[in-house]
Amino acid sequence: MSTSSTAMNPATGHPPSLLARVRGLYNGAAALLDLLQPLALLAARIYVAQVFFLSGLTKLRDWETTVALFTDEYQVPLLSPELAAALGTGGELVLPVLLFLGLGGRFAALGLFVVNAVAVVALADIPPAALQQHQFWGALLAGIAIFGAGKLSLDNWLKLR
Repeated sequence: MSTSSTAMNPATGHPPSLLARVRGLYNGAAALLDLLQPLALLAARIYVAQVFFLSGLTKLRDWETTVALFTDEYQVPLLSPELAAALGTGGELVLPVLLFLGLGGRFAALGLFVVNAVAVVALADIPPAALQQHQFWGALLAGIAIFGAGKLSLDNWLKLR
C-alpha cells in the first residue's frame, strides 16, 4: 500500500482540489485570528486608554495652562473655555479607566471618539502627523464601539453572570 502526503477526499476517493486546500488553509487562519481577537481588542483598549488618560493628567497638572489653551488655541463650539476644559479633562480621565476595564466599553469608546473628534475640530491648524494619530485613535475607538470590549472585559464577565 502506498502512502501519500495528500489526504484523499472520502467522498470522491481523489486528492482534494486546489480550491479545497486553499479553503482549508483560509479556515485554519481565520480560526487562529478568531482566537487572537480578544487579545487584539484588549491591546487596543489599553493603548487608547493610556493615550487619553495621560493627556487628561497633563491637563490636570497645569490647570491654568489648560484653560489658557482652551481660550486661545482650541475653539470648542458652544461651550465656554472653562467648561470645555473641565468636560474634556474629565472625559480624558474617566472614560479611559472604563475603557481599560472594559466596563461600559462601547459607551467609553464612543465617548472618547467624541472627545477625539472635538479635539480635531477645535484645533484650527492641526499638523498632519497629529491628525494621523487622531485618525488612528478614532479608528481603534470605532472598532471597539462596533465590536464591543471583547471577551477579556468586565462587560463580558458581567454578561456571563
